Amino acid sequence: MSGMTAHPKDLSTATAAKTVNPFWYKIRRNPLTLLGLFLLLLLILMSTFAPLISPYDPTQINIAERFAPPSADHWFGTDEVGRDIFTRILYGARLSLGVGVAVVLGAGLIGTIIGSISGYFGGRLDQIIMRAMDIILAFPALVLAMAIAATLGPNLQNAMIAIAIIKIPVYVRLARAETLALREKLYVKAAVTFGIKPWRIIARHIIPNAISPVIIQVTLDIGDAILLVATLGFLGLGAQPPTPEWGAMISVGWKYLLDYWWYPTFPGFALFLASCGFNLIGDGIRDILDPKANRS
Repeated sequence: MSGMTAHPKDLSTATAAKTVNPFWYKIRRNPLTLLGLFLLLLLILMSTFAPLISPYDPTQINIAERFAPPSADHWFGTDEVGRDIFTRILYGARLSLGVGVAVVLGAGLIGTIIGSISGYFGGRLDQIIMRAMDIILAFPALVLAMAIAATLGPNLQNAMIAIAIIKIPVYVRLARAETLALREKLYVKAAVTFGIKPWRIIARHIIPNAISPVIIQVTLDIGDAILLVATLGFLGLGAQPPTPEWGAMISVGWKYLLDYWWYPTFPGFALFLASCGFNLIGDGIRDILDPKANRS
């Protein structure tokens, strides 16, 4: 029949689901965010259960099978010393995803604390902190990361430090902007009137209320951090051989692209999936947490 309306029970069920868990309700209504979650969960599960999925050692050399094409034995083929590329991608996912998340979370935490302190106290301290952040932001991010990593020495730990340094100013500026608005709120002024110490006000009233834009930026930055880790690895400033890292694999594999296309192609595709997954999730979380987003 035309003009039929939804059953009241169905409407109440949908309303209850939206009320009980509005965050998950909004994610379910965004297919691209669900796609990002699927890609991310797939990579996490495959890297976690890598020993069960692949029988090969990611660093074991087998010259007899060097440059073997994709087959039932080696799904993604082998590299120049006979190592299984599929296995190395699985173990490389642990490193790339773990480093990307760790670097961005660390930079977000440090930047939020510094930005909250800068915005709350203001004055000369604020000027010093923000001028230091401006100096870092004045350099192209990749060039500065390369310079720091090269100065500290080419290894994964120093690459993580370099990426964290170039990411921190973004979170400092975000947290400072939020703090400048929050410190004028009545509950913050009341806390000051009652003699609560500034550090406690920052910890209990400023940072918790300034965290939403930081969370959005974190989710958007993880994909970029994974690409930066791979870029430094590609340039020889990140993880060193024989560590299975996507950027380092592409760095060697591109030389053989014309004759052995599978070598750089599959690590590059894995890098694309990881970055795409995090970016899709970040866009979805931004739409959910951004109060200015007018979405039904």
